[in-house]
Amino acid sequence: MTECEKVEPVRRAISPMMKWGTPVAVVIIGVASAQWWMSKGVPDGASGDPLRGAALYAENCASCHGANLEGQPDWQTPDADGVLPAPPHDRTGHTWHHGDGLLFDYTKLGGEEMLKRMGVSGVKSGMPGFADSLSDQDIWDILAFIKNSWPEGERAIQRQRTEAEHQAGN
Repeated sequence: MTECEKVEPVRRAISPMMKWGTPVAVVIIGVASAQWWMSKGVPDGASGDPLRGAALYAENCASCHGANLEGQPDWQTPDADGVLPAPPHDRTGHTWHHGDGLLFDYTKLGGEEMLKRMGVSGVKSGMPGFADSLSDQDIWDILAFIKNSWPEGERAIQRQRTEAEHQAGN
């Protein structure tokens, strides 16, 4: 029996494992990752796609918050109508100071509704709600894009804020 004849039965036995092994491994890793993510108390959808989020951000957010997440000039000073300009979403803004739940709800419901729910009065927000135009997953994807732009230090602080939200039941 030649070497090739000896190897052929082994190759035939391994071939189906190689054909299905990679997809099965990907599924197993994906399920394990999802279980780990959910065990951390992160809501469904919170693991957004930053590449998809970049396109959605450009379509829905960049007109106010800037193509480069830079926000509007003098964003900390209300305009003549008392409305705060759109803040930056890069590391120079305050977006990373908030947990995922608040960021998601603020985007979905809009600034006026969120401020009202938080009991904040005397502050006008120009942030519209996107519940009618963006799906929950769209919002998570946009947030993933924004968070992906931050340096690790800001991301770490923001993750802590998100965990604190979950521990508080929010």
